[in-house]
Amino acid sequence: MENNRNYFVAILLSVLVLVAWQFLYVSPKIERERVAAEALQAQQPAPATGTGNAAAPGAVSGSAPGSDVAIPGTVTQAAGLTREEAVAQTGRISIDTPSLEGSINLSGARIDDLLLKEYRETIDPTSPNITLFSPAGMANGYFAEVGFIADAQSGPAPGPNTVWTAAAGQTLTETSPVTLTYDNGEGLVFTRVISVDEHYLFSFEDTIANSGDVAASVAGYGRVTRFFKPKTQGIYVLHEGLIGVVGEEGLQEVDYSDVEDTPVIVHAKATAGWMGITDKYWAAALVPPQGAGFETRFAHFTDGRARYQSDFKTDAMAVAPGGSVTSKTLVFAGAKEVPVIAEYGEKNNILNFDLMIDWGWFYFLTKPMFWLIDYLYKMFGNFGVSILVTTVIVKLIFFPLANKSYVSMANMKKVQPKLEELKAKHGDDKMALQQGMMELYKKEKINPVAGCWPVLLQIPVFFSLYKVLYITIEMRHAPFFGWIKDLSAPDPTSLFNLFGLLPYDVPSFLMIGVWPLIMGITMFIQMRMNPTPPDPTQAMIFTWMPVVFTFMLATFPAGLVIYWAWNNTLSVLQQGVIMKRQGAKIELWDNLAALFKPKNKTT
Repeated sequence: MENNRNYFVAILLSVLVLVAWQFLYVSPKIERERVAAEALQAQQPAPATGTGNAAAPGAVSGSAPGSDVAIPGTVTQAAGLTREEAVAQTGRISIDTPSLEGSINLSGARIDDLLLKEYRETIDPTSPNITLFSPAGMANGYFAEVGFIADAQSGPAPGPNTVWTAAAGQTLTETSPVTLTYDNGEGLVFTRVISVDEHYLFSFEDTIANSGDVAASVAGYGRVTRFFKPKTQGIYVLHEGLIGVVGEEGLQEVDYSDVEDTPVIVHAKATAGWMGITDKYWAAALVPPQGAGFETRFAHFTDGRARYQSDFKTDAMAVAPGGSVTSKTLVFAGAKEVPVIAEYGEKNNILNFDLMIDWGWFYFLTKPMFWLIDYLYKMFGNFGVSILVTTVIVKLIFFPLANKSYVSMANMKKVQPKLEELKAKHGDDKMALQQGMMELYKKEKINPVAGCWPVLLQIPVFFSLYKVLYITIEMRHAPFFGWIKDLSAPDPTSLFNLFGLLPYDVPSFLMIGVWPLIMGITMFIQMRMNPTPPDPTQAMIFTWMPVVFTFMLATFPAGLVIYWAWNNTLSVLQQGVIMKRQGAKIELWDNLAALFKPKNKTT
């Protein structure tokens, strides 16, 4: 039994060290770096004016490191415009789908005005919709753009400042694509058909026709550019920043701080993949023409106006006189809904597009965990209920192993008197004591470490559920019952204002809600199912561990705390039944009674 406790304490202390490191060092450090970076960005000089319509976009044309596509001067001369002012400065085509609302800027055919209809900033149904893209003239400028680069003899190609021609009255919907054209005046005519589905995927299908006498050479490019550094969650289980999958190099996750340290990160040429910028729940990504060669780059530019950028440049396409070529680029801009992302990847054969969602190293646990919870949600209509049912299913899956563990623990309790006899017999001779204990375990067919398995099994399941609750948008603003309106957020109540009865707010570190208290109580009961450790240090740890976990988990998503409390309850019931069947004494009532008995004073 003492060995079991030692293993348990070692596991507990390891978890506590990792959690303390995250909350006491890593998170404050990331927050300090973010504040410092924002202060530095605020000190950047005013943005320079853009170049003319025929300027070649250097960011994707292989020019010197640090150069970038020039933003149109009519937009960047003032970076503090309102959305209405910025949108009114250029010609536009409206976007109106079941999921999206906004407009396409005809200067550069750029998607820079986009709101998500189905998502709001808070759980208040009257709060503003989530804004994904904003024009470059705004402080939070953020957009996606697809264009071309031509050699000198081919004449100008449509880039960031090109004003495309569109028929009046067009509106981009899921059933009505829009057509744009650009004639470079030297024999090349570019025709672009932009379509969008009912969710978040835009298609840019470009045809280049050459009516001249000389073959043209044209390369394509695309970029996602962000003029501000967003406030990130600053936690190791979630990546926010620049992201992509680049051919055989696989998944690339570049933090904002990484690209600030290394301003230009270039990857080898690939023929499959995608790249973009991701937030916790939203993302913008480009999918270059698959099968053709392209180069990928992640960058942070500080010339003029600081900005972060993911971009690509394709190999040059030859357009023979009298001929034409067609290419297709996909642009994802929206919410990272798991089934939608998966469908896009499969339908369009996009390499590892599902990795846009940060499933982590233990994706083989987190992905099945999500699909199970989501499947149950479709049955019960409540994610909280699906978490409770998932806990039961997980318990059933691991029941044989957990049953053996609890049986072993019960048998350990039964041989406790014999262990005490061995301790008295061998005294300080630890080697003889260990040999005697091993012989006793072998004789009684007891595995001394079997009792650790329930705890060890709970840790990866706990972590995978934590990831699912934390990263998947399906859990965002998902209600349970009563006061829990968002399972992905901490319990909003607090013991220290009597759960809202007293009219004052409490500091965040004192937000100990109802569900964390329930979790702490169930954990306390589970600990008291076992005999109190004879070692004073271990006894103190076991006594205070439920209190520590109550405070620690109070800041975790409510769905995770509900899972832990429910799991503890099931474990207590399971352990109690098995101990009774094995004839082992259940220490719960004696341990609870001992808490209220006065201790004998020694002289």
